Amino acid sequence: MNSTVQNIKRYHIAKVYRRDQPAMSKGRMREFYQCDFDIAGVYERMVPDAEIIRIICEVFGKHGLGWSGEKSGGFTVKINHRGVLDGVFEVCGVPQEKIRSISSAVDKLDKSPWQEIKNEMVVEKGLDEEVANRIWEFVQRKGGPEVVEDLRKDERVIENQRLTQGLDDMELLFGYLDAFGILKHVEFNLSLARGLDYYTGVIYEVVTEGSAPTGETGQKLQKHAKKEKANEFDEDRSNDPSIGVGSVAAGGRYDGLVGMFSGKAQVPCVGISFGVDRIFSISKARMEADKSAPAVRSTEVDVFVMAFGGKGFTGLLKERMQVTKILWDASIKAEFAYKQKPKLPAQFKQAEQAGIPFAVILGEEEQSQGKVKIKEMGLPEGHPEKDGMLVALEELVPEMRKRLSPNVGDMSIDTLAKGVNDLPPSPPD
Repeated sequence: MNSTVQNIKRYHIAKVYRRDQPAMSKGRMREFYQCDFDIAGVYERMVPDAEIIRIICEVFGKHGLGWSGEKSGGFTVKINHRGVLDGVFEVCGVPQEKIRSISSAVDKLDKSPWQEIKNEMVVEKGLDEEVANRIWEFVQRKGGPEVVEDLRKDERVIENQRLTQGLDDMELLFGYLDAFGILKHVEFNLSLARGLDYYTGVIYEVVTEGSAPTGETGQKLQKHAKKEKANEFDEDRSNDPSIGVGSVAAGGRYDGLVGMFSGKAQVPCVGISFGVDRIFSISKARMEADKSAPAVRSTEVDVFVMAFGGKGFTGLLKERMQVTKILWDASIKAEFAYKQKPKLPAQFKQAEQAGIPFAVILGEEEQSQGKVKIKEMGLPEGHPEKDGMLVALEELVPEMRKRLSPNVGDMSIDTLAKGVNDLPPSPPD
């Protein structure tokens, strides 16, 4: 470790691995892509924590990954504090040796009703029922800065140092989030626990409208799902948009983790992990269900150069390569079939399957006149340009640029990936 580097900000995008058995739960795979952003080093208290949450809001707000929604723009950053949570358990009378197991049970409240959680704590984990009832009194609270104010009025809270210190942190954090203009996206949720023991301060998860679809949105996605052909190899049910994937990003403060591996002084750290596969799963499902959304394309290629001819047709391979080069030189994304003499229906099928919006067609007669035909794919019957439009070869580039300009908003898988990769990540969950 370079001792001269005291503070860093870093981001990282790569495959990570989860030590699970294969699980039939949407979006929870053993091997998956994750985007991490972390801030390490000594800073003013809660300032880097606020910046991490600002990054979250930029990813899911500014870059359109929050989709539609009401007051929060389609996503919510659920926040808690490990000191607050542990302090609540102490105030309620949870024995120290049971705090982590009870914390794990409470973390399921976003998926299971309280009665099931209470049964797990009392019957399976041996917690006193009265203690469980006191826990419920606290963990059902959620909201904004007013939650901090309400907790400070409770005499039990004032007497617990860990809890009051956590509330001090949260009060400071809310002030910084207000300065960043993102307070509306944040929910102080006392049931959020996170399952990893190395978190030492603020913890958070991001949920979106598509994470666990309900109501009208869920009904639309379920209706769409029923139309999809079942895929027997869909182990994690990623192709079933009616099933939520839970949080799409999570993280928190982990001040003790680096020191465990370096053997030196503790290095304060805070970060966030974005579940790239989960984000893609939700994005794809929503765009397929929403017919007004831009079509998802498997490639960013805009033009497929093809050829046809009658008896004695040579395939015009060199000519197709020359026209493709003209488009490439003009920075227009194009490709062609590599076969010597491809059949025209096969070329159209290749372009249609890739979602390529335009074809440039070379015919032997048109070639002799120095012309090519531009055809926009998918035009309805009766459209004046359904069969394409002849243009001189020298006019091909300006004509294609003119036609492609309205399509800059179309979204491809590569474009969606760039939306994640251009952005910032925390320790993997």
